[in-house]
Amino acid sequence: MFAALPPHQRDARSKGIPALGSGAIYPVPESEIIIEPFKLEPWYHYCCGMDVGWNWTAAVWIARNPDTGVCYLYDVYKAGQHEPAIHANAIRARGDYPVAIDPAARGRGQKDGSQLYEDYFDLGLDLVKADNSRESGIYQVWQMLSTGRLKVFSTCIAWLQEYRLYRRDEKGQIVKENDHLMDSTRYNCVTGLNFAGPKLSEENDDFNIDRGGRNAVTGY
Repeated sequence: MFAALPPHQRDARSKGIPALGSGAIYPVPESEIIIEPFKLEPWYHYCCGMDVGWNWTAAVWIARNPDTGVCYLYDVYKAGQHEPAIHANAIRARGDYPVAIDPAARGRGQKDGSQLYEDYFDLGLDLVKADNSRESGIYQVWQMLSTGRLKVFSTCIAWLQEYRLYRRDEKGQIVKENDHLMDSTRYNCVTGLNFAGPKLSEENDDFNIDRGGRNAVTGY
């Protein structure tokens, strides 16, 4: 009976978790993508995706195991009605990683996208302009989720809240409400991963990282 259930109904029928519904954009059961946190290796490839705005600014961090190709969404940030300096400090505190940002995102208040891009660049973020092809990007994220190439740490509560509500209306249009982390995930998967790299430090710098992401001296 379980095997005969559509994927988006399995958690609801077996565990009582609210169903995503037939309009869910990512009809993949949480049980297939959510994992418990574990220590991420410094030779994994790291990147960030960011959606900017006045009401909400959001970011997600992904680490990719270069040996297996599996990506782990391990941290999120979501805050509203702060100046760019506040958001930039919170993002940089998590590491200086490439940040795939959409300079044309909606809801920016008094500043246009290009000005916000310059603001965050001046504040020290390593920015990359994200590909904002929505439908193709959604398809790419769905493929990663459904094939097990994108896993999400159970501690990313805000991400799960958006994931459960991310849906299309009766006309097939994306409901643009409470989706900032979903957009950030798409920017990261489509663009950010192309620029991802290992963590760098004084002992683990550009000269000591081999092409596989490991330290060429220690092998780790």
